[in-house]
Amino acid sequence: MLIKEYRICMPLTVDEYKIGQLYMISKHSREQSGGGEGVEVVRNEPCTDHKHGAGQITEKRIYLNSKLPTWMRKFVPMAFYITETAWNFYPYTITEYSCSFLPRFHVRIETHFENDNGCSENVFGDDPTPKDTICFLDILNDPIPEKHYKSSEDLRHWVSKQTGRGPLVDDWRNSTTPIMCSYKRVTCSFEVYGFQGRTEEFIHKNIRDILLVGHRQAVAWIDEWHGMTIEQVREYEKKQQEETNCQLKSDITSPDSAPPKRPSYTRSISVTDESSLKKMGVKTEDMPDSSSSPSSIKSPLRLNSTPE
Repeated sequence: MLIKEYRICMPLTVDEYKIGQLYMISKHSREQSGGGEGVEVVRNEPCTDHKHGAGQITEKRIYLNSKLPTWMRKFVPMAFYITETAWNFYPYTITEYSCSFLPRFHVRIETHFENDNGCSENVFGDDPTPKDTICFLDILNDPIPEKHYKSSEDLRHWVSKQTGRGPLVDDWRNSTTPIMCSYKRVTCSFEVYGFQGRTEEFIHKNIRDILLVGHRQAVAWIDEWHGMTIEQVREYEKKQQEETNCQLKSDITSPDSAPPKRPSYTRSISVTDESSLKKMGVKTEDMPDSSSSPSSIKSPLRLNSTPE
């Protein structure tokens, strides 16, 4: 198990980002969908919790076979997806990722949003995060994958017409107002002998890239969402989800879609006894679905089913 706390600052307020986050996630998911891959929204509905009150639960399927490293693609089916389940009790959220094909894979992201520059300690209110596992991500200076770079989203040249903010300059985190921080505690586990270390590092690297790109976009797109009401951004979210789901289904069922290449060899394992199945991490009895239960928010979930 590998745990890190990421801190990502933005020149926004927590109240503003309530709208900006929903807009950014919806638009980003739409942009990343195509060719049979992307984000399918399974459900998006209100929920309640005895501690956090009213919120929203979202379940998505993230199709990403081509984005896996070559060595991992040899062991997964062509129609591979990860399930994302997210509970949004803004300014506190939980997102979990699971995969029925990989029963020992588990990622949990717990987030607190604060109006500061990342200086708060123990925002999660339990055991303080060890300092050597705290990672500050800089949306201005930290590198992102070249395929995600767009000059229009480069915050060195960004200026918001609606708010008058920008561009960002070096040391902006200590000189810019307003400013807020996303505190994200990420727990990653892939308990498979021989694969655990490099898989957990691979997952954290991808989460880091996604966080950097997403938070950059939320700022760069501010003139598109600033001034929206919660009703307007939910309507935008609904429209984007419908279009993305329709495109994914069309791509997957299209006879013209070229299937991903299979590896040059195959492996098959036949297991029928219960003890062997348990050693492989496969459940041998039905477990109740707790994904919509408020009690599931209190602690990390076993794979019961998050595309952040």
